[in-house]
Amino acid sequence: MPASLDLLRGFESAARHLSFTRAGAELFLTQSAVSRQVQTLEEQLGVKLFQRR
Repeated sequence: MPASLDLLRGFESAARHLSFTRAGAELFLTQSAVSRQVQTLEEQLGVKLFQRR
């Protein structure tokens, strides 16, 4: 299944802000929803997109 536009938007916003919390605020989502979007995208692509602390 190809990555959806919502997943890509979540990733782009998190990468730009360097924060799932700020990305969530911008996208009107919770921090955990953005994190789940990025995790789903990582699983679909088979690569890690962020180094998590």
